[in-house]
Amino acid sequence: MFIEYIVGLSGLIAAGLFIYGLKAMSSPVTAVSGIVTAGYGMIFVIAATFLNLFNVTEAAKPHLLVNVALAVLALVLGCAWAGWRGRTVQMTAMPQMVAIFNGMGGGSAACLAGVELLSDDPTSPLHLSITVLGALIGCISLTGSIIAWAKLDGRMKKPVRFGGQRIFNAGVFLIALVLGALTVMQYATPMGELPRDMFFLMALLFGVCMTLPIGGADMPVVISLYNAFTGLAVGLEGYVMNNPALMIAGMVVGSAGTLLTVLMAKAMNRSLTNVLFSNFGDSTSSTKGPQGEMHSVDPADAATTMRYASSVIIIPGYGLAVAQAQQKLYEFVKILVADGVDVKFAIHPVAGRMPGHMNVLLAEAGVPYDMIYDMDDINDSFATTDVALVIGANDVVNPEALTDKSSPIYGMPILNAYKAHQVFVIKRGTGVGYSGVQNPLFFQKNCTMVFGDAQAVLSKMVEAVKSLGGS
Repeated sequence: MFIEYIVGLSGLIAAGLFIYGLKAMSSPVTAVSGIVTAGYGMIFVIAATFLNLFNVTEAAKPHLLVNVALAVLALVLGCAWAGWRGRTVQMTAMPQMVAIFNGMGGGSAACLAGVELLSDDPTSPLHLSITVLGALIGCISLTGSIIAWAKLDGRMKKPVRFGGQRIFNAGVFLIALVLGALTVMQYATPMGELPRDMFFLMALLFGVCMTLPIGGADMPVVISLYNAFTGLAVGLEGYVMNNPALMIAGMVVGSAGTLLTVLMAKAMNRSLTNVLFSNFGDSTSSTKGPQGEMHSVDPADAATTMRYASSVIIIPGYGLAVAQAQQKLYEFVKILVADGVDVKFAIHPVAGRMPGHMNVLLAEAGVPYDMIYDMDDINDSFATTDVALVIGANDVVNPEALTDKSSPIYGMPILNAYKAHQVFVIKRGTGVGYSGVQNPLFFQKNCTMVFGDAQAVLSKMVEAVKSLGGS
């Protein structure tokens, strides 16, 4: 009785720490402490799990040693691998790491459901239905996240599309639902193991089918969606296992992921169904769109212009992460600020390859949070800004989204860089962005290209402003 009391209390404490940690993660200032707090919550859950092993039934005691050994082995392997990957992952690989780790959460929920379905204990149809639903969502999150990881990691270069794909995917999902219903019906009429096993197979297959046709530009929304799926699956399995920590943590993560998914889709001015079932986001290049002559300038000349400007807004994109140039960028910014230039950073909600990617990138370089502005807070400032510096971004500053109804990005809110008095764009070449459309900003009279790798270009800019002297 005492052990049950301690285990129950530990679950509530863990749930409270999860909630507090997630709330703290909503702000860059408190994000690190939030992650640490949630980590303490996980320690409470693990401790409660091992403590509960001393409260097993007599029938389960012969298997106790094996269960403890497997649990310890899984814990050691999981902590070692996750700790190593967390310390060594490059910032450019952070989105795919988030995707695969999230998939592991969905897979864990599916495994919990599998254990419950293998149990010989009699359960109610409601209990079985919730178990099956959690298994379905967890399986979709697992395989969908794996495909998202493969796309983000460059292992899948293009979306996979074929005629009748939507009908095929709907058929796979319908079959999974029917098999799930048959699994629940075994409560009254045993049908053997085949419906259950085929249900898991079809659920895993649907996660693959659902994600294959989605293009790279939509991956931030997809990651958020699967994060919500994982939270929902964990919450459902927490209900099945009568575990308050899993229920509360799952519901909080699921609701937060759902809200983030809606906000991300809104930032692209698209519905979630459009994200999942349209052909937007194909990473193949296109020559369609406005054409003209791009004017280029030497990095030193661009740096000199910014040194003598009164205000500069910097727009970071995925190209900055690829070049790993965030440290050099902040070195350049600190020189400008010391010389009296007003410098701000403008962040588009879907810049990068995952939600908050650019915020994390800048935080890693030590950029103060009060220099970083969201799109809605800074967009009106571009018209009065001397220089807008775009680094490795394309679609999020494309004015075609405001004017061309035939464009695949039409209606997507953008950062109004085109309104600045002077625009410099650091870009490796003349290629298009993830959406596959050309950017008319690059041909405007007030826009000048600075071609080259962001790391090399910014290094030259730092040298140039240092040579000018000043503060």
